[in-house]
Amino acid sequence: MKLQQLSIPLENSPGRLHDVTRALGDAGINLRAHCICDSAHDFGVLRILVSDLAAARGVIMEKYIPARVEDVVAVEIDDRPGCLADLLQLFLGTRINVEYMYAVAGANRDNAVMVFRFSEIDQAIATLRENNLKLLDADSFGILVDRNHAG
Repeated sequence: MKLQQLSIPLENSPGRLHDVTRALGDAGINLRAHCICDSAHDFGVLRILVSDLAAARGVIMEKYIPARVEDVVAVEIDDRPGCLADLLQLFLGTRINVEYMYAVAGANRDNAVMVFRFSEIDQAIATLRENNLKLLDADSFGILVDRNHAG
């Protein structure tokens, strides 16, 4: 199951992250998962799963901030030492690469939720399903899905 994530490049300067999160919050858009990391040239990338992607894109466009929508996969795993390595081992010897990943805050104490961007997302999903891993859908995150553009 693919989820659609919004990736927003942000200038690494005071107030930029606040400006984006305030605009989304003022529009009633909830962040369901998020990660920010720096990149070259004094910019970072904010990656977010939001409660309403279409509305979030509209807010970001009104601010004249470039953004792109990317497909990601959320996987629930046991919260125990080595479980992430066990999952990653499924992709050894394949052409599937993990481009990036991040953990989702608020998981319960028995399970963790990891969000992955895979180079070959459809093959990664098939591999995860074949190995009986639990993939989370938009409903699991309380994400409104545009049925015309669902992945």
